Amino acid sequence: MAEHYYSSTPTSAHNFKEIQTILRGVELTFKTDAGVFSKSRIDTGTKLLIESIKIDPQWQLVFDLGCGYGPIGLTLAKVLPGATVYMSDVNERAVELAKENAQRNGIKNVVIKSGEGYSAVAGISFDFIVTNPPIRAGKQVIYPMVDYAYQFLKPNGWFSAVIATKQGAKSFERKLAEVFGNVLEWEKGSGFRVVASQKLGE
Repeated sequence: MAEHYYSSTPTSAHNFKEIQTILRGVELTFKTDAGVFSKSRIDTGTKLLIESIKIDPQWQLVFDLGCGYGPIGLTLAKVLPGATVYMSDVNERAVELAKENAQRNGIKNVVIKSGEGYSAVAGISFDFIVTNPPIRAGKQVIYPMVDYAYQFLKPNGWFSAVIATKQGAKSFERKLAEVFGNVLEWEKGSGFRVVASQKLGE
């Protein structure tokens, strides 16, 4: 069976690449490798998600769940210099790349850890949780991300994700509505939808 980017310890031979890009008006450089998601370019879904997040400058604590080599979390850390952005991934190779990419781009307001799901951020409540979930891992992996997001958000906090329209976007939206009681579509295009839900104040 082929190795997936959500394997915790990829065994594929290293094949380092460098991506130079502009995200939300910020120039960033990313080192990537074999065995991580979208190693050759910032994938379309991730780019759409990054550009369409309705950022609140008041956010203090942000969590990039399944950060890969770091494009989402590191971009948010750049545009939210007053926030602390937590980033985690089950893929240890991706986590090491994310740490190196934070250094390469001079980004210090991040905490990057390896771990599955929310295990790396136990006890923390966030203003915003964002993910490009590993759809191929199945609903048994991605639906708990939504369930736990509600628990890990502050009142009025937001959760957002990007889903390929043909890979269950509508059922994912139903899951969000079930857990949060609301769901918005922040953006759609190129076969992807960026959806978001708010934990309404308690």
